[in-house]
Amino acid sequence: MLGNIHSIESFGTVDGPGIRMVVFMQGCPMRCQYCHNPDTWSYDENQKISVDEILKKYDGIKEFLKNGGITVTGGEPLSQVDFVTELFKKAKEKNIHTALDTSGVTFNSNNTEKIDELLKYTDLVMLDIKHINDEKHKTLTGFSNKNILEFAKYLSEKEIPMWVRHVVVPTLTNNEEDLTELGKFMAHLKSLKALDILPYHNMAVPKYENLGIEYPLKDLPPLTKEEALKAKLDVFKGYKHEKKLISQ
Repeated sequence: MLGNIHSIESFGTVDGPGIRMVVFMQGCPMRCQYCHNPDTWSYDENQKISVDEILKKYDGIKEFLKNGGITVTGGEPLSQVDFVTELFKKAKEKNIHTALDTSGVTFNSNNTEKIDELLKYTDLVMLDIKHINDEKHKTLTGFSNKNILEFAKYLSEKEIPMWVRHVVVPTLTNNEEDLTELGKFMAHLKSLKALDILPYHNMAVPKYENLGIEYPLKDLPPLTKEEALKAKLDVFKGYKHEKKLISQ
């Protein structure tokens, strides 16, 4: 099976535990205003790479991937769920740790056959919750967050280890009330292991310019370290749980 691949990073350090090989899938339905990979949106641009090619590349660098494994991200990896399933299945045959970085936007609670098959071979799901407020989520991404929150609950029910990732964007997601609500939601996810607060940056501006796409947040400053710390504390105000989380 061939995957529609944007790129492969050999030594990722922020995409799951340890040092990892990161596979960026091509194609994404969402249009997040702060997206830093607009070059992964299109389903047409691609390089076709097989599962075996990816695993061969992994074998060539595995000695350097300390406590790591393979992370599949995007774009939206669940847009190519069959390919990711085959990759993770063969990876587990080699005892490789597998992590899925996804928005969960394609999840359909009425048809879980394919996602159930993928989760058999998935050690960790890093779920990107863009916004806890549905209307604000629609403005930010073009989509409702209902499928995403349902996916989080589904992972919890299946006891699949999960990290919640949240990009904190000045004026858009950096709101104390919303962050506290996110914490309250997280408190009910029994398989949640970590919170990953990702401060907004504007380093993707040159990508947009090269692609001829207008960057919607070009006048927005990056989030400061102080703002990121406060955002994390606001989330934990709502979390109020005896179970400690790894805080990235």
